[in-house]
Amino acid sequence: MKKMINKPENIVNEMVAGMVKAYPNSLETVNDMPIIVRKEKKNNKVALISGGGSGHEPSHAGFVGYGMLDGAVAGEVFTSPSADKVYEAIKAVNCGAGVLLIIKNYSGDVMNFEMAAEMAGMEDIPVKRIIVNDDIAVENSTYTVGRRGIAGTVLVHKIVGAAAEKGYSLDELEVLGNKVINNIKTMGMSLKPCFVPTTGKLSFELAEDEVEIGLGIHGEPGTHREKFQDANTHVDYLLEKILTESKLNGEEVAVLVNGLGETTLMELFIINNRVADVLKEKNIRVADTIVGNYMTSLDMGGFSITILKLDDEIKELLMAKADTPAFKKV
Repeated sequence: MKKMINKPENIVNEMVAGMVKAYPNSLETVNDMPIIVRKEKKNNKVALISGGGSGHEPSHAGFVGYGMLDGAVAGEVFTSPSADKVYEAIKAVNCGAGVLLIIKNYSGDVMNFEMAAEMAGMEDIPVKRIIVNDDIAVENSTYTVGRRGIAGTVLVHKIVGAAAEKGYSLDELEVLGNKVINNIKTMGMSLKPCFVPTTGKLSFELAEDEVEIGLGIHGEPGTHREKFQDANTHVDYLLEKILTESKLNGEEVAVLVNGLGETTLMELFIINNRVADVLKEKNIRVADTIVGNYMTSLDMGGFSITILKLDDEIKELLMAKADTPAFKKV
């Protein structure tokens, strides 16, 4: 498997350096560590930090910027960043109003981010956390107690980030973030495994005529494997599961059709075509649709569908301005 890298042990540092060099006017690193933060800081604004293992790009560093995150911490490939790096990020972004940590529900991420919050507390930096668990596929998995956090995390970044720009307090952002998390449901599927450059191996094995439903973004097992079928059939299955969980009752929704790395935009738009038609048939109003690669799994083939139930507050914040390398709203 050919990959455009140099030494496997340098992947993350070289990636972070290359990203900052691409956006030198808006991004910078912290003490030469794999931490990306906004150059322009806003006093007395609550700062938002997310992060996790690398390999999910553009998550999370691609969402550092106006209207979303103030900092992102990159671990090694599919490995949680250490507590000390998260702690350094907290100190770097704190502007006097406290820091909110947005954590995907994986045991390593939760443990290390919580340790960093405790370390910051000893420095009298107010820190709160919210844990995203939008993946409805499985209750517990290889690296998780409870449901996993996947692509819906991007919408949490967007909505909570917009609220932070508006001047919400740390306590208010925690409440809002948990409300958004409770209204987000995601489920995905894989067509093929990814190649992990640090190990030189595929993440799992899947027959050419098989797909895995509900697979995790690190290759964790899903609900089951089945024969590969056409796009509409697979979309209908995932949507039925998501809508059952969402318990919609006349609300508007936002839709995120997310690619896992290899799946082309052509395919993602075909998937969205079916999603839109099914929602219309069910009289579910779509206020916003986002299609693209937002939380990937290296070069995995596959996609996920996220449905976010909206209220007036969430909708206004979702539509608010954002300007980051990987997500823009005007």
